[in-house]
Amino acid sequence: MAYQLGLIGYPIKHSLSPWIHKQFLEEANIQGNYSIFEVREDDLTELVQTIKEKSVTGFNVTFPYKQKIIPLLDDLDPSAKHIGAVNTVLNKEGRLIGYNTDGIGYLRSLEQSFPGLTNNKQVNILIIGAGGAARGIYNALHQAGYSSITIANRTIEKAKGIAQNPKSAILTLDQAEENIATFDLMIQTTNVGMKPNQDDSPIKIDGMKSSTIVSDIIYQPIWTTLLREAKEKGAQIHQGHSMLLYQAQYAFEIWFGLTPSLGNMNSQLKRILEG
Repeated sequence: MAYQLGLIGYPIKHSLSPWIHKQFLEEANIQGNYSIFEVREDDLTELVQTIKEKSVTGFNVTFPYKQKIIPLLDDLDPSAKHIGAVNTVLNKEGRLIGYNTDGIGYLRSLEQSFPGLTNNKQVNILIIGAGGAARGIYNALHQAGYSSITIANRTIEKAKGIAQNPKSAILTLDQAEENIATFDLMIQTTNVGMKPNQDDSPIKIDGMKSSTIVSDIIYQPIWTTLLREAKEKGAQIHQGHSMLLYQAQYAFEIWFGLTPSLGNMNSQLKRILEG
């Protein structure tokens, strides 16, 4: 039996998910295929029903359907329900169950790169942005026991909707810039700096401590303007491609109950993205 997996989104022709899950399937010695389901919104409902009827084991969901997929599912994992977005779906005996692996995947990639953080949950963290990725990452950090998390966003009200800890500070981007020297870890979750606008940066980092860890979840380009500027200032760098790998690893766990080894996939994927 060959398991059927896939990715729903639009546009996604150049997605790296098929490459990632092909490696996982081979490593786990599982016969299966990972397909691209590029679909416009008008056809989303029909596609999901077809996937369900064909007994596709599971699928990932990406932009712009992480929220729009929810009414088409039978159930949600508590974390996905809280975050309000789904990026992984399991077909369990004809019932489609939605999960969100972004936050856990991000946390795994961060703590793999900087294992010292697991014993220092008091680090002062700045999350830039208040979209679905920020919500998932905040949730994972909060659940893991990180106690000092500040959210900076252009829209204060949207940022307030993320914070679960009443002690979490909510700042404008200008206020975050003014306090940039106080943060030990900065996590950039917006699409500012993504191709084709790779010259843009969401925040000025003048005055940032050289010991700061600067993380950007964008992986195209793999070296965003923010990361380049941070490296020039001596900061420690965490690139977005590793989150892509670890959230995919968690999705694979949900589908098969197995945790595939990443092996040297991190360096392989980095080389692919760097061209």
